[in-house]
Amino acid sequence: MLTKIAINYSPNFTTPARNKKNIKYIVFHYTGMSSESKAINRLTDVKSKVSCHYFIKKNGEIILMVPEKYEAWHAGISAWKKDVYLNKSSIGIEISNKGHRFGYENYSKNQINSLKKLSKFLIKKFKIKKTNIVGHSDISFDRKIDPGEKFPWKLLSKNQIGIWHKINKQKLYKLRKKKLTKIQQSTCLKFMQKIGYSFKKKNKIKLFKNFQRRFRQELINGILDKECLIIAEKLSKIS
Repeated sequence: MLTKIAINYSPNFTTPARNKKNIKYIVFHYTGMSSESKAINRLTDVKSKVSCHYFIKKNGEIILMVPEKYEAWHAGISAWKKDVYLNKSSIGIEISNKGHRFGYENYSKNQINSLKKLSKFLIKKFKIKKTNIVGHSDISFDRKIDPGEKFPWKLLSKNQIGIWHKINKQKLYKLRKKKLTKIQQSTCLKFMQKIGYSFKKKNKIKLFKNFQRRFRQELINGILDKECLIIAEKLSKIS
């Protein structure tokens, strides 16, 4: 059980209460606002029509804003695997960070430690699969880029939070920027679909950038190459 959680309830949630069995995703966000206080005010303002279940401050303090049994308004138009509008089936966690618009910064050690504890608690409570732990940029890749390329997905995966590949870094680097044939591009897209990305006719460049933002954070250029292909293939086999 988590301890030392502050409460600052948001009025922005949907009733009635959800069935615990229907909660199967955790979605990570950054706040993307110029200050922490502004972010908290927005998430608890009835006029904003946005919220989250948990908010993690820069000092690591966790704030409960919407009880888990209710649907918080954090994901918006979203899709992962065969599910759409993930608010109804997810727990939303906002992490205080100015984001790309206001001077994107590293997440603090206190934030990451709190995120680990909170995520492990939620994973155990709701039996959430590691393939269902996602970023806003995964489920809404055509309009969102958070939690961004500084989010420590690799580190979290070592704690069984989310997925990551275990491919040799030197091997990957040799494949970087090596062009794909049209058949290989098509194959890569199929692997991405198996991972969970739902794209159909949406903007592919934004899809590629957000795939890289999560799984190839050193280079985000929106161009699929052989490094992306081997990463996508490896990840597509994780279940």
